[in-house]
Parts: sequence; structure tokens; C-alpha cells
Amino acid sequence: MIYLTRKEHFNAAHQLYNPDWDIAKNQIVFGKCANKHFHGHNYDLYVTVKGLPDKETGFIMNVKELSQIIKKEVCLLLDHKNLNLDVLELKGVMVSTENLAVFIWQKLLPHIKGCQLHSIKLYETENIYVEYYGE
Repeated sequence: MIYLTRKEHFNAAHQLYNPDWDIAKNQIVFGKCANKHFHGHNYDLYVTVKGLPDKETGFIMNVKELSQIIKKEVCLLLDHKNLNLDVLELKGVMVSTENLAVFIWQKLLPHIKGCQLHSIKLYETENIYVEYYGE
């Protein structure tokens, strides 16, 4: 089995805030991330597919095609957006990095052909990232 990873990038704003809690509890749990004016991140997205190389091309998947899928299905949808307000599919979702990784997986999965989607690694900052394997 061979694993192939493509990196893409997008910028987005969000707010972590539970409307069932008061402001004080949101501040305690989410800190700066509960800012009523939102805050932003420069996300780095690593999408890994796995499979066996094609005998004619030597590819698991054409990386140009993988990049186009990621840009169309994820980056165009999320880049320079307020994830809480601008992305209809995320309305009512706590837009944590964890939930965002699951959302990205769901957006990409139907478009990966000829191999398998293995993982999503989403960096929120240089020190914080999540990995999701579709489980």
C-alpha cells in the first residue's frame, strides 16, 4: 500500500460559542475563541489517499486531479469565509477543528476515485492540528 499526500491552504474565521451557556462559561471553556467578533486561522490541509500504483501511470491518483478536487470541494467553499455564518452546511455546528476535519472528509469522500481516502490532517496553527481517518 502506498500513501500519497497533497497539501492545500485556506484562511477562515470562526467562533467557538455554545448558545446554551452563558458568556462566562463560554469564556472559561473557549477563551479567545469565544470572541463575539470571531477570529481567524490560516489552515493547512493535508489530504492523504492510499492505494496501489496504476501500471500505466505509476500513480495512485493524479496529484493534479487531487489538488483540483480539494480546491473545488473544500478551499473554494471555506477560503476567506466566516465558517459560522457563510457556510450553510456548517450552520448549527460547533466549528471546532475536529468537526471541520470531519466535514472536509465528507466533502471529499465522494470524489476520490481509484484509491481510498486515508486521512485528513488539518492544522489550525503550527502547534495545533487534528487527524481524521473516517472512523
